[in-house]
Amino acid sequence: MIIEIGHYALVLALATALIVSTVPLIGARRRDATMMALAPVASLTMFVLVLIAFAALTWAYVVSDFSLRNVWENSHSLMPVVYKVSGVWGNHEGSMMLWLLILVFFSGLVAIFGRNLPETLRADVLAVQGWISTAFMLFILLTSNPFLRLNPAPAEGQDLNPVLQDPGLAIHPPLLYLGYVGFSVCFSFAVAALIEGRIDAAWARWVRPWTLAAWTFLTAGIAMGSYWAYYELGWGGWWFWDPVENASFMPWLAGTALLHSALVMEKREALKIWTVLLAIMTFSLSLLGTFLVRSGVLTSVHAFATDPTRGIFILAILMLFIGGAFALFAWRAPMLKSGGLFAPVSREGSLVLNNLILTVSTATILIGTLYPLVLETLTDEKISVGAPFFNMTFGLLMLPLLAAVPFGPMLAWKRGDLLGAMQRLYVAAGLALVVGLILYYVENGGPVMAVFGIALAFWGMFGALADIWYRANFGKLPFNVAWRRLVGLPRSAFGTALAHFGLGVAVLGIVMVTTYQTETVVEMKQGQTAEAGGYSLVFDGMREAVGPNFTEERGHFTVSRAGATVADVWSSKRIYTARRMPTTEAGILTFGFSQLYVSLGDPMADGGIVVRIWWKPFILCIWGGGLIMMLGGFVSLSDRRLRVGAPSRKARAAKVAMEPAE
Repeated sequence: MIIEIGHYALVLALATALIVSTVPLIGARRRDATMMALAPVASLTMFVLVLIAFAALTWAYVVSDFSLRNVWENSHSLMPVVYKVSGVWGNHEGSMMLWLLILVFFSGLVAIFGRNLPETLRADVLAVQGWISTAFMLFILLTSNPFLRLNPAPAEGQDLNPVLQDPGLAIHPPLLYLGYVGFSVCFSFAVAALIEGRIDAAWARWVRPWTLAAWTFLTAGIAMGSYWAYYELGWGGWWFWDPVENASFMPWLAGTALLHSALVMEKREALKIWTVLLAIMTFSLSLLGTFLVRSGVLTSVHAFATDPTRGIFILAILMLFIGGAFALFAWRAPMLKSGGLFAPVSREGSLVLNNLILTVSTATILIGTLYPLVLETLTDEKISVGAPFFNMTFGLLMLPLLAAVPFGPMLAWKRGDLLGAMQRLYVAAGLALVVGLILYYVENGGPVMAVFGIALAFWGMFGALADIWYRANFGKLPFNVAWRRLVGLPRSAFGTALAHFGLGVAVLGIVMVTTYQTETVVEMKQGQTAEAGGYSLVFDGMREAVGPNFTEERGHFTVSRAGATVADVWSSKRIYTARRMPTTEAGILTFGFSQLYVSLGDPMADGGIVVRIWWKPFILCIWGGGLIMMLGGFVSLSDRRLRVGAPSRKARAAKVAMEPAE
């Protein structure tokens, strides 16, 4: 009965989406307040109905209702409850329900926090959100219905893919979807503005918090996904330039450009047309990622194996929304007023450089990802575009961007002083170079370019600190006065500094692990020793263990340094009972920001086993930098000036003054 209620709620949500897609839009054209007022009510109703449907599906997983085909295909009664819940979105149908839930959740947030928007703009934005919701509800109900029954019901399920039975699955997809789908609000604002033919600084102020929220969640989702793949797959890598990884990275790059472009538009009313185009492009790349994952055109550890019918349906959605949005942009953009002028050397100029590099980088990754697919479709010839291409092209594009990041906050709006900015940053540059040389010496040399890579990372970190230092006027004012200025800085200033600092931390981790990691592949028998990263690992033998729904062979290693035992580590190979699918569970030891990574390979005929041991210096800086960037996003969102829907004190005071005395 609960399943039928969930299915019926999803059908009702579709009917509600059709209403919110049309009635408010007509009301906005007619200036009919009653019709426009329907938009927030219908959007919240739609959210409640989809939430009921999602809760019903989750309940079926928790109680192991194998009469539901989706539960039977992706669950097992012996699975821990946490994996039963996360298994809801560990498959195509359930993940689409999560996508839809987050989509209508953002529509509800716009309905609640958009009360300070002009009535026509809010109606149009919610109507566009309704269009997107309608398309995905139709997709789910017609091609990916998670509420289909089996009769008779099987006694046991087929189990969830063992690779997905990990806490990372409970965190990574929801965060990633909050980023992906969050950009739908920016897309809806852009389309609504094009429909109305009005774009100004106020529009940028409304869009920027939604962009920042989506960017923050997408940053967290990508970082979590990278770490999950690192420790779960047993390959010892943190990024593989997998097409599905690229599908999430491209919206992040475009969203970063959009975030900076919206800032220029808000402050200087410049880059109006470009900002609207970026808003369309960012969500379009999110939709493209959805197509790549679910169309069956990719072979990837991340991709869902689906039938072509679903791919064609999603392709139709892509053509409708991306093609329609770009057609609307081509029609309306010439009618929009261009923004203000500024000198090339200015804060606006630095942000334009930022946008230029980020969009070219996005285009480069897009070409590298799609070219093999297009070539195979046209000629049946298969080629592989892998890490060497992406590392070379993307890495070279990032170098000028990383060098320019500290200059941006130091330049004034409209016309900046490059020499003055350089004078403020020379201490940061000197310190960065010194630290680079020290780390180069500590790591016993290496490629000379490593010094510049490390120095570039610290240049970003010290530049972010210098921004806060000079904003507070330390060194020019008495310390107590400068401290008060520091405490009084807007939170968005701290958020920007944290984001730039986090970028530097991530770059440090990338440079260090790429340059100085070591890999040892050796056959080991009980009692034998291997060396890695200055540590000695003694193989103590294999032991059997049994989990809730798997059996495993566990290898134990004693780790010592300079003859003294410092730790021990377990690494295992599992067999999941239902699917008879093997997985590798790496043993990982953390020493500061570095890690020792141990992975078991195949057993040998002579009784030994292949062991892969990696020493990965400063690798935790990669994900630590991502967390710091995420923190910077949340700190900026807490700034009252960026808080969604927060009225200004002046507006509140004016409202109070206008109220009649009792």
